Amino acid sequence: MAAALIVVDVQQGFDDAAYWGPRNNPDCESNIGMLIGHWRREGWPIVYVRHDSDDETSPLHPSSAGNAFKELLSGTPDLLVTKSVNSSFHGSPDLDEWLKASAIESIVICGITTNHCCETTARVGGNLGYDVTFVIDATHTFDRDGPFGEEVAADELSRITGVNVHDEFGRVALTRDLVGPGSSAGYGGVVI
Repeated sequence: MAAALIVVDVQQGFDDAAYWGPRNNPDCESNIGMLIGHWRREGWPIVYVRHDSDDETSPLHPSSAGNAFKELLSGTPDLLVTKSVNSSFHGSPDLDEWLKASAIESIVICGITTNHCCETTARVGGNLGYDVTFVIDATHTFDRDGPFGEEVAADELSRITGVNVHDEFGRVALTRDLVGPGSSAGYGGVVI
């Protein structure tokens, strides 16, 4: 069975720069769109994940217009998971149960944000035994304040996520690795 594309939290609320601050990777959405288009052309499984924040002031709260998916998430996914925590494996319906019932052993992760919901999904997926590919240039994140008041740039957080995930929870790839010439033959052992 082909790898499932897990598209994490690509929601309009993340466009609220006043709330989130500076972001990195302006090509993120374009790369996600290329992945979705490639998966749709091949007829491979796609999962959309939506974060329904419990915080009423969050742009991702279900009562906010920002809870809606960005327009690039076209079409109906094979599965829609809603969650209120970081991991896509801790939502409803149960992602792990659906993947197992569908005999899917490999997942490809993209979305928002790199170092929170995407990285957590990769970590949990790896721990559950899935063959994980993390498409780092199809994710983005925001500058963050560290525990001692230091600001950590989004690009640095993304780089650190790549280091955290690679060879520990899965492999890190670029969009071109999956949608470029010859990609249908697979990447790193993943049948895509």
